[in-house]
Amino acid sequence: MEKVSYGRLLDEKLAELERSGARPKLLLHACCAPCSSHTLTVLHSRFDIVLYFCNPNIAPESEFDFRLSELKRLVREMGMDIPVIEEPYDPKPFYELAKGLEDLPERGERCRRCIGFRLKMAGAKARELGCDMFTTTLTISPHKDCTFINECGAEISAECGVEYLFSDFKKHDGYKHSIELSRQYDLYRQNYCGCVYSKKAAGERE
Repeated sequence: MEKVSYGRLLDEKLAELERSGARPKLLLHACCAPCSSHTLTVLHSRFDIVLYFCNPNIAPESEFDFRLSELKRLVREMGMDIPVIEEPYDPKPFYELAKGLEDLPERGERCRRCIGFRLKMAGAKARELGCDMFTTTLTISPHKDCTFINECGAEISAECGVEYLFSDFKKHDGYKHSIELSRQYDLYRQNYCGCVYSKKAAGERE
């Protein structure tokens, strides 16, 4: 089976919007400021964006609060009039879905369940807010399974009735650009995905 190019699908969607002049309302799930930086530069001219910070995996609470504050600062300093909606800090859903999977590496079943939960929340929020589409910044990370994220988004789209925007934000040197923007805006770049298990693994690599 031919591998799907999600970067190409995004390029085609952006070209379609440019031709039509349409400007859909997009809910963009954001995990952090660095991952959002390049993503916003790609999407801002074609969508009316609502940023959605829903990350119950992030620990401790001080880390959650700081990543959220950095996201809001980025939007402000980039001069974008974009609302940021956040779910209150509540790690209980994450620890519930991670039970028995604590020792698995990133990209394993625990990670897939975590991503699935956040995308499901994003789809539900997009429907609640009357958005035309939803997507996530997560595909910019070289540590995440882009195919799984997009397939999961498509499944949730069918459930919630809101179109999912396929993406691979790493394409066109997107990850490299996110690093450059992080330097430009002096953004905090965390060395672990967010949960206590990824933090432990990062510490073991050092």
